[in-house]
Formats: sequence, C-alpha cells, structure tokens
Amino acid sequence: MALGRAVCENLKMNMLTVKYSGTIFKNILQMKAAVVGKYRWTICALIFFSTTINYLDRAVISLLKDNLETTFRWKESDYANIVISFQAAYAIGMLIIGRLIDKVGTKAGYAIAVLLWSMAAMGHALVRSITGFVIARAGLGVSEAGNFPAAIKTVAEWFPRRERAFATGVFNSGANIGAIIAPLTVPWIAVTWGWQYAFIITGVLGLIWVLCWLVFYEIPLKQRKLSKAELNLILNDTVEFSEGVNERYGTDPRLTWMRLLGFKQTWAFVLGKFLTDPVWWFYLFWLPAFLTAQYGISGTQLMIPVALVYTLSTFGGIAGGYLPLYLIKRGQTLFSARKISMLVYAVCALPVVLAQVLGGVNIWATTLIIGLAASAHQAWSANIFTTVSDMFPKKAVASVTGIGGMAGAIGGILMAKGTGTLFDYFKTMGRLEIGYYIMFFICGLAYILAWFIIYLLVPKMQPINM
Repeated sequence: MALGRAVCENLKMNMLTVKYSGTIFKNILQMKAAVVGKYRWTICALIFFSTTINYLDRAVISLLKDNLETTFRWKESDYANIVISFQAAYAIGMLIIGRLIDKVGTKAGYAIAVLLWSMAAMGHALVRSITGFVIARAGLGVSEAGNFPAAIKTVAEWFPRRERAFATGVFNSGANIGAIIAPLTVPWIAVTWGWQYAFIITGVLGLIWVLCWLVFYEIPLKQRKLSKAELNLILNDTVEFSEGVNERYGTDPRLTWMRLLGFKQTWAFVLGKFLTDPVWWFYLFWLPAFLTAQYGISGTQLMIPVALVYTLSTFGGIAGGYLPLYLIKRGQTLFSARKISMLVYAVCALPVVLAQVLGGVNIWATTLIIGLAASAHQAWSANIFTTVSDMFPKKAVASVTGIGGMAGAIGGILMAKGTGTLFDYFKTMGRLEIGYYIMFFICGLAYILAWFIIYLLVPKMQPINM
C-alpha cells in the first residue's frame, strides 16, 4: 500500500511538473513573440490609410455623377470619357511611377505620389467644364498610380514571405474602407457645402498622410524603432539585402521593361490584372449609377447600399490574405496555397452574373450578391499582388507591379469605353437593363478565365533568377 501511495504521489508530481513546464514553455513563447515586436504592422497601417485615401479620392466623382451630369449636361459617353481619362493616365503612371519608386526608394517615391494626387484631387473644385474634368481626372490618375507599386514594395521590404499575402490583404482592404467612407460622406458634404468641398476635404487628408509617412517610415535596416529580433525575422526569411546585392540573386543588373517582359511570370501577372482589374473599375464607377437606374434612388439614398457592398468587400480583402496563410500552416506549399485560394475566390465571383436578374426582386438581394463579388475581387487582388513578391527580387517588385497595373488600367479603359457605348445604345431603346446584364456576366467570368491563364503560364513556383 505504501508503495502504491508512493507511486501515485510520484506520478502526481510528474504530472504537475509537466503542467508547469508546459505553462513555462507557453510563457516563453509568448515572451519571444513580444520581444520580436510588431513595428512592421505600424507600417502596414500607414499603407492601409494611404490606400483608403486613394480610393476615397477616386470614388468621389461616381457619387456626384447625377449632380454633375445635370450641371454640365453630360451624356453616358461623356462620363465614360472622363472615367477613361483617369484610367489612361493611371496606366501611364503605373509604368513610369513603378520604375521611379524602384529607383528613388519607397519613402520618397510614396510621399511624392500622395502629395501630387492630393493636389490633383483638390484641383477638381476649380473645374467648370467637361474638358476640365478630363484634365483633372488625368492628373489624379497619373499620380494615384503610385500607391500600389509603392505599397507592394513596402510589404516586400517589411514582411517575411509567409506574412505578405495577409499584410497585402490588410492594406488592400483600405480600398474598401475608402469606398465605404465615400458614400457615407460625399453626398452629405455636397448637399451641405457644395460638390467642390467633397474634392477639397478628401485632398487635405492626403496632405496629412504625407506628414505621418515622413515621420514614421524608414526601410528596416535604417529604422531605429525596429527591434533586432523583428529585423532578423524580416531579413532571414528572404535572404535578400539592400543596395542591389543579395545572396540568392547576386548583383542585380539594370532592370529594363523589356527584360522583365521576357519572363512568363510577368505575363501571368499582367494578364491576370488585365482581365480582373476592369471588374473593380466597373463596380467603382457604375455601381451608384446601376442602383439609380434599377431602383430610382440617388444622392443620400445611395449611402447605405453602396457602403454595404464595400463593407462586405473589406472582409474579403482580409480573408483573402488569411486563407493562404492558414493553408500553409496546414502543410500546403506557398504556391499550392496561393493557387487554391485564388481558385476559391474566382468561384465566389461567379454569382454576380445574376445581379441584374435579381434586380427586379429586391435591392438588398442585389446588393448582397454584388458585395460577395466585390469581396471575392479584393481577396483575389491580395493574392495576385503577392505573386509578384513571391517570384521577383525586391528591386523589381515595383516595376513589375507597375507593368501589371498598367495592363489593368488598359483593361479598365476598354471596359469603360465599351460600357458607355453599350449603355448609350440600350438607353435609346429603353432597355438599359440588358446592358447591365451583359456587363455583370463579363464580370462574373473574368476571374475563372484569369486563373486558368495564370496557372497555364506558371504551373509551378518559379522564382526569377536575375
């Protein structure tokens, strides 16, 4: 009996030891996480707010469309031309500014871009003609093109590969927040103070951001607020280093557009953006007009349904970055996780083909189905952007992102021109709903087609060896 009691006591002590050891080990892990630091997420917050302002600025005109259409006597094709001027300038800006940011660095390049687009946004308030709006939108487009090349390059500089899709999803959700804030504020500002102030106030926000960026941003190797442990986490994951030299790729030669276009990885990104970016442009510039045409609502009545669409897309942007991270933790390779995730998002975009069919049923059913499609787009976007930093060295990231962004903007131009012509045609027949049916059908199928093209060109992970 005594022996039995001794064995029980010994077993009890061992169990307590295991329990306390586990607790101690857990505490050590928590302490380790705390020691690593989270300053990289401060940087992510900065590019999130920049993206929010970026989309807030560009969404203003779609919410003032009815007001400006009456004031300046626009036709649908006039509005389409104003949209196209933004997209054409955006395409040119993507190509030029992507290279500029790779050359001058993220800190200076990002600050210059936001400063210029904020001034261009405020410049809309001075416009008094259709031609003036075309010029103002072109100025906004060429400067706003700097946001995504700079943001993707920032993520590549500040995050290890396994966190990049999630970080991209977080900052990219700023596009949705900007699109949510716009319908909740712009109509009210226009009614209260006049349409000019909607452009002025959003422009001032960008100037405030530039000051914050210059205070808080620096590359990891020069950032004094960054702990050594967090710096090691960022650098050791990629074995890439600054100033043009890295262990994996050697010394980078001059990166030209023609050289980058020689890689099928570049074309996978370019064609993916060309096919899917126009869908987001269509939602951004024509969603309020669709709701007005379908349900007869305008002005402040648009606030809730438009905001709901972009609220749903916010969740998609964040989930889009989380799903591949989850799959990697479950044992999938980086490439496999990205491939599976993008297919899921492409399938989730398909139901939008029914948006016009449901139009006569209920505004909220239509809003939810478009919200699901917008959510799928943002999830897709978080991952297609991350494929660039997956496959290219950091010094080429902004350039490749710029090329892809230009392709997306060109696709957007074709979409806008086609949409304006299509809608004018069916409007004269009194059957505008047919035009919207065709456009939503195109939007739903774009992602599946893009997915097949991307993985036909790059069937397995192939990092570029420069």
